[in-house]
Amino acid sequence: MIIVQISDLHIGSQFLEEKFDVLVSEVNELNPDVIVITGDLTNEGLMKEYEKCKSLLEKFNTKKIIAISGNHDYRNTGYLLFKKFFPFQTVNELDNDVVLVTVGTARPDRNEGEVGYRQNLWLERTMKKYKDKIKIVAMHHHLIAIPDTGSDQLTVVDAGDVLRTVLDSEVDVVLCGHKHRPWAWNFGTLTVVNAGTATSERVRGLFENTYNILTIKDKQVNVDLKIVGGKRVPIDEIVKNYSQFHDELDNA
Repeated sequence: MIIVQISDLHIGSQFLEEKFDVLVSEVNELNPDVIVITGDLTNEGLMKEYEKCKSLLEKFNTKKIIAISGNHDYRNTGYLLFKKFFPFQTVNELDNDVVLVTVGTARPDRNEGEVGYRQNLWLERTMKKYKDKIKIVAMHHHLIAIPDTGSDQLTVVDAGDVLRTVLDSEVDVVLCGHKHRPWAWNFGTLTVVNAGTATSERVRGLFENTYNILTIKDKQVNVDLKIVGGKRVPIDEIVKNYSQFHDELDNA
């Protein structure tokens, strides 16, 4: 199974449409089973941005697109529009071996994320139903602070409770967006994967637009980082060769 994670499109004033065209071409070549968009599809949550986003996403050839709201999508009462344009299921059984669950962390006109007690309790109960499957949780806000993103005051405010839940529930992968910086934290049985921005001019860390490719085979999940229009490398190589001088890809 191939899952493509794209994030932080920011369709609106920050959007790079030429990057999106390259992204579509590359992703369609992969023929993914699922595309997961981990938030900030729009820049200001405006109707015209939602309309354009809906139209652009129709260019992808895939069996399923799962879209998650981000803090930018919830601006200007955009939270009233998101479900209209991008209806979604919170629990997605992708096949007999893989389940992907979405968690809403965006709140209207707030930049910080929150899961909340009830949703966290629901997540724990839901994940424990899928004991023998590969379990993936997708959310917008980053669960753990990431290098090259400055002072961090925007992590999920109840991140400790959520981390305990995903570890206790034996979740395999958590997918996050929000900070425009690709990264991965490995906790042994759990990997927290952060996506860069696929099509926004506001890049961080690598100073490139990127997305992630998850390949699931024999109950193993491998994650590659792909530069839009550029090379593909295991995301672990970016972490291993981390440098504040941003030459990770040269060393990978």
